[in-house]
Amino acid sequence: MTGTAAVALIVLALIGVALLTVLTVALLRRTPPRAALDAHARSLVELELEEARREAGELRERARSDAEAMRRQAEETASSSRAAREQSEAELRTQRDELREERADLERREHRLAEREHRLDDQDRALQARGQELGELGAQLERRAGELADLEEERRRVLEQAAGLTAEAARAELVAAMETVAKREAALLVRDIEAQARAEGEARARRIVVDAIQRVASEQTAESVVSVLHLPSDEMKGRIIGREGRNIRTFEQVTGVNLIIDDTPEAVLLSCFDPVRREVARVTLETLVLDGRIHPHRIEEVHERSKATVEELCRRAGEEALVEVGLTDVHPDLLDLLGRLRYRTSYGQNVLKHLVESAHVAGVMAAELGLSIPLVKRAAFLHDIGKALTHEVEGSHALIGADLARRYGESDEVVHAIAAHHNEVAPETVEALLTQAADACSGGRPGARRESLEAYVRRLERLEEIARTHEGVEKVFAMQAGREVRVMVVPDVVDDIAAQVLARDIAKEVESELTYPGQIRVTVVRESRATEIAR
Repeated sequence: MTGTAAVALIVLALIGVALLTVLTVALLRRTPPRAALDAHARSLVELELEEARREAGELRERARSDAEAMRRQAEETASSSRAAREQSEAELRTQRDELREERADLERREHRLAEREHRLDDQDRALQARGQELGELGAQLERRAGELADLEEERRRVLEQAAGLTAEAARAELVAAMETVAKREAALLVRDIEAQARAEGEARARRIVVDAIQRVASEQTAESVVSVLHLPSDEMKGRIIGREGRNIRTFEQVTGVNLIIDDTPEAVLLSCFDPVRREVARVTLETLVLDGRIHPHRIEEVHERSKATVEELCRRAGEEALVEVGLTDVHPDLLDLLGRLRYRTSYGQNVLKHLVESAHVAGVMAAELGLSIPLVKRAAFLHDIGKALTHEVEGSHALIGADLARRYGESDEVVHAIAAHHNEVAPETVEALLTQAADACSGGRPGARRESLEAYVRRLERLEEIARTHEGVEKVFAMQAGREVRVMVVPDVVDDIAAQVLARDIAKEVESELTYPGQIRVTVVRESRATEIAR
């Protein structure tokens, strides 16, 4: 509310009070005078006058407070305007100062650039002068070189006259002296080479022994899950089947082996993945056929006796293997498990013979390195013991074998070597590394294990393909069943040093891309021919 409005309200209130007073007086004049009415009217008029005065006072106070608030607001607005104007002026002064500093900085930079250009001009003039001096010095050097050549020629003539020798004779004497010195240095070099060869002879001898061990050949059995039993006649097939097939059903339930009777004359097949169980079934059926009495009760009796017979054969096979290797103090239960490996093969290689061969290889390497031969042979002989239980226990045969060895009291070195021979556990001892090497030597030598024809051909093709991808390769031949790769290169493209680099690169690619037993030799052949005709 503004001050003018408040004054107007006050005026209107006063006018209303005056009108009310006039009306009251007029009514009093027209009304007959009565004492009660007069007193009452006067009291009403006084009350109304008092109320009007109070309202007029409130209106005056309110108008005064509103006017004061408007005055303070106007003063605050004026002060804020002055502050904003002062801030704007300060910002303008700051911007002017910054522009002034930037202008001064630019002037200083222009001054420095001018000074630098002046120095560069001075240096350019100095370089030109230096170039002229160098040209003059070069001319002087050429003149001096000519003078020195003349002096050298004159000195040579004087020396020839004084020595009585020509330059060719002096050169011949110098060559003879150098030849004598060269022969002496060559003799010293030969002596050093011989000493180095003697120092490296022992290491090379060990590698030669390992290479020879890799080529050891022994009998191997073909891996199969089927055994064949020959019968005296085809009539025996009916007796094996029995009335309504009760005999064959009983045989399969008791032995756990599938008996296959087909059109093959005088023969039946026994199929099972457990080699020991298949051998027990084969001995059982062979005994029943020889006896001629085949019925369910008889099958159970013969099976129990055959199981005991096979267990005895396994124990005997384990004892013979221990005697062959030269080990003792093996737990009887561990010996029985070793004997079961007589009927187990891996990639066509008999596991028990593989263990014996690995033990011999490890013993030779331990002797070469000066280690404990019995400990290394024991670790190599027991490294595949877990394969005796792979049909019964889940997990890797290396970890199963380590658990078996620990259970039957083998040393920590042997347990660790068994667990680490396929890198399920990182090898930490020399015995573990020698066990790995012996396993690789026995399994990786030529003829030890079989592989499918398709995988073999694919590996040879990949070998040749890796070599052909390199620049300068003309022909590639995979030889010796994939044990060697011959690479023929173009001599104009590949020199002797590049041939060595190419052989190393091909070997690295083969190592990173292919999986193979043993080692593969890469030979790069670079042939250069020079032909002339004598007439």
